[in-house]
Amino acid sequence: MQIFGSIQSTLVLVLGVLALGCEAFAVVDVLRHRPDAFVAAGKRTKTFWTVVLLVALAIGIILVLNVLNFIGIIAFVAAAVYLTDVRPALRQVSGRGRGRGQSNQGPYGPW
Repeated sequence: MQIFGSIQSTLVLVLGVLALGCEAFAVVDVLRHRPDAFVAAGKRTKTFWTVVLLVALAIGIILVLNVLNFIGIIAFVAAAVYLTDVRPALRQVSGRGRGRGQSNQGPYGPW
């Protein structure tokens, strides 16, 4: 039975480090964008997302060993919402919505 406890502890630690990585990446990304890009994308302000993600990062640092805590899950969800909803909208407004060197042209014109 001791081996299952060790595997479980290792799995929770890996999940905690991955969640912390997502939260840290989200903070770095939010700081890279201009404040007017948030308004142009129709999202909340840069200040709002910066505060939310910094709080999520602080919670992630504190709860890295217990990421399955309710508060830890909320912190990860905040970063996930930014990365899956706000970040793509900001990239599209900034003209970085597609891969490197590609335009928004399809084979038969713009789409």
